[in-house]
Amino acid sequence: MAKENVLITGGAGYLGSVLTRHLLNEGYKVTCLDSLIYKQNPANHADSPNFKFFLRDAREKEFIRRIISDYDVIIPLAAIVGKPACDKNPKDVPSVNRDAVIMLDELRSRNQKLIFPNTNSGYGTKTGDKLCTEETPLGPISLYAKTKCEAEKALLESDKGAITLRLATVFGMSPRMRTDLLVNDFVLTALYEGEIIIYEKDFKRNFAYIGDIARCFEHCIRNYDSMKGRCYNVGLDSANISKLKLAERIKRYVPEFKISEGKGKDPDKRNYIVSNKRLRKAGFECQHDLDYGIEELIKGYKELLESKSYEDLKKPPYRNV
Repeated sequence: MAKENVLITGGAGYLGSVLTRHLLNEGYKVTCLDSLIYKQNPANHADSPNFKFFLRDAREKEFIRRIISDYDVIIPLAAIVGKPACDKNPKDVPSVNRDAVIMLDELRSRNQKLIFPNTNSGYGTKTGDKLCTEETPLGPISLYAKTKCEAEKALLESDKGAITLRLATVFGMSPRMRTDLLVNDFVLTALYEGEIIIYEKDFKRNFAYIGDIARCFEHCIRNYDSMKGRCYNVGLDSANISKLKLAERIKRYVPEFKISEGKGKDPDKRNYIVSNKRLRKAGFECQHDLDYGIEELIKGYKELLESKSYEDLKKPPYRNV
């Protein structure tokens, strides 16, 4: 039996590039729709006869209206992500992160699956000592998180049904690399600066390996009927850790890494730990731990630096700004 035909908006991004390759490897037909604002190279997947690419903006309603009926599964990854990028384009954030997602829901039929990635940064400023479940009230503090949570709310209230995933902070290598994500940033800093000053060292986050996130999307496709209509935290239970503990974990692999505590305040006030129990009950669990990702990042950065300078990796397109 042929596997589904999947449309991924933002499919050439950090997560989209890995998800596209994973689904192609598993036998799905995948169409990537992306505006390539970071000069990505969608030809990474051109070796597959099941891959198609559209150089388009995810907000192009009439174009999407023409093509959407061709797809069994819709995954809206297109987004303006993170504070620097949102500060640079504040007027575009609601239309990309929220309105384009709601538009897809309006245009699709009831028998088309929709799986949407929210962020668990929507939990905002919690105490960091009590697990956030899917029933914990959201309290997003950034424009990015607010618009993602608004899109999630609309989908969960839709009578068509959808799955929403509250993703932990993702780590790992990707063809469209991002060096600004916390684990990715700390590893790069350890390798090429050798020291770091951490503010609000005890603030905690949950983390997840990018390959596990791709596997989770496929799990949702295969188990859509039993999972739809609910949100799911997606993260690694063993990676509910503080920024200081993360740096110390990296130091195991980069012994010369110097870690010190800053006396100022971190403008990013997020501090939460997350329960992934609901997703485990739905049959999925992340497999790759922080150590796996740190070792991959060290190897990947060393290979990347053969063709790029460290200064290049600290600027766009490698930083999402």
